[in-house]
Amino acid sequence: MGVSSAPCSWRITTLGSVVELTYGKSLPAKVRDGELFPVFGSNGEVGKHSSPLVKTPGLIIGRKGSFGEVHISENPFFPIDTTYYVDKFYGQPIRYWFYQLRYLPLNQLNRATAIPGLNREDAYSQEIALPPLAEQKVIADKLDTLLAQVENTKARLERIPQILKRFRQSVLAAAVSGRLTEEWRGKSEYKSLDLGLEKSGEVIFCPEDWQMTTLTEACKVISGNAFKSNEFTDVGATPAIKISNVQYGSFEKKNQQYLPREYLTTYKRFEVLPGDLLMALTRPITNDTLKVCRYPISEAVGLLNQRVAKFVFHNERQKEFFELLFQSNYFKLQVYDKLSETLQPNLSPVNLKKFIISLPSGNEQTEIVRRVDQLFAHADRIEQQVNSALTRVNNLTQSILAKAFRGELTKQWRKDNPDLISGENSAEALLKSIKAERARSASMKRRS
Repeated sequence: MGVSSAPCSWRITTLGSVVELTYGKSLPAKVRDGELFPVFGSNGEVGKHSSPLVKTPGLIIGRKGSFGEVHISENPFFPIDTTYYVDKFYGQPIRYWFYQLRYLPLNQLNRATAIPGLNREDAYSQEIALPPLAEQKVIADKLDTLLAQVENTKARLERIPQILKRFRQSVLAAAVSGRLTEEWRGKSEYKSLDLGLEKSGEVIFCPEDWQMTTLTEACKVISGNAFKSNEFTDVGATPAIKISNVQYGSFEKKNQQYLPREYLTTYKRFEVLPGDLLMALTRPITNDTLKVCRYPISEAVGLLNQRVAKFVFHNERQKEFFELLFQSNYFKLQVYDKLSETLQPNLSPVNLKKFIISLPSGNEQTEIVRRVDQLFAHADRIEQQVNSALTRVNNLTQSILAKAFRGELTKQWRKDNPDLISGENSAEALLKSIKAERARSASMKRRS
């Protein structure tokens, strides 16, 4: 942890010689009254209570569960029994110790086999380099400034994925409404699209020369077969394609079951080929996203189970266009409109086949797919860069802490202030003072 490279004016010691970790106290959720003072668990604030256990600011360290996590309370607080707390700092700045404890590898000290936890003696044995008191204050101030900049940068980066999500939604909306290819098409006349909605009066517009048709006229819609439960096996060569497999843009092998190989001949109409486009018909839409995905190229030919639909298109270009269209606002409006109002909302294949579709020419479909791919690829590149930047920012916090506790952030300050790190202001004197104060406190406790 860089202790050996600490400045010679710092004192090498252990955490237990400077800090006392006190056990938190049980406070069940049903007892917390939601008033005034924060209640802390191992992973942060978990509620409020009208009376604090600790009547001063302090630090909270996870003892069980999210062990080793460090939190700070600037006000009186109540640490529960999954935590340790620190409330005595002997004149040292609380924020310095907040950062010092965050830097120590407390979350790597688990030796429990059942419930992960931080043993207090393991924490106490951690070596630290103790700076003089004045230098602690300078380090804490510098870290406040630097890490606030890091957090601001991180917050800005974390907003970008949401911006990109809205960008992709805008691209999709422009693609299926004809706006994306308006200049390419050379026509800007639009007509209203009558979706026959019963639950919404929303008006949708599409280019005048796009063909208005139904889904079943544009492609073949096949809904799955109701195979009996005793026909499934946990191992086999022919995967049964169920609603649990069809997720948001991805196929997931959840508790995969199989059907006999000979069923591929008997139920050929329901075969699912690699690359087929699938849609879940039970709870098909959540968070305004439709459960549509491609059956992976790497998978064996499967069989379509009930409550899943697959689509057969005239060509690959049309399949790619419909993959976009299924996430369009006007298609999702029809899904919402026709969902059964039950605990498990279902979309009837009969209703699905009647959905209204606005189709551009084959050439325009190709151009739409090309433009969307290009814009999405650009968004994907930005997202990859953002994720890389976030990784670097997250590493930067630990790097800054390492520099602080090696004395690198205050190197010039020490040169400029030799009187504040020597004699009665030295780390040696501070450590003696802390030990004396702790001894007095222990003696008073014994007498009482």
